[in-house]
Amino acid sequence: MREERLIERIRLREKQPDRSTTEDPKKIIASVLRHLVRVLNTRQGGVQIAEDYGMPDLTEYLRGYPASLRDVEKSLRQTIIKYEPRLKSVRVKFVPREDDVLSLNFQIIARLAGEYQDHPVVFESQMGSDGKISIRG
Repeated sequence: MREERLIERIRLREKQPDRSTTEDPKKIIASVLRHLVRVLNTRQGGVQIAEDYGMPDLTEYLRGYPASLRDVEKSLRQTIIKYEPRLKSVRVKFVPREDDVLSLNFQIIARLAGEYQDHPVVFESQMGSDGKISIRG
């Protein structure tokens, strides 16, 4: 049951009190994916949970494009490490795509923490021209 975040577990326990507590790596990954979409699309200073929750304004980084891509990778990685503890050994890599010059594509490579720590995960993320980040597993 730890594959979900705390709020997800509380809501699920209310709906299904007899649910098994066996973890499923696919459910963990799906929950991580949902949380990454949320945290990476939240701008720092935009929520009361913590002033640095979310991503900084990346438009400042993009003024120095393409030299600033390493800074964007670093910012993504640091945010994931800080706010998604179910992932470890996080790496973020820019993936150039000539067929889509209006967005930035990154690959997020990590391992699940905890019981399934040998389970690798790879997410593909895309930052559109509107600054919104989409992620797929």
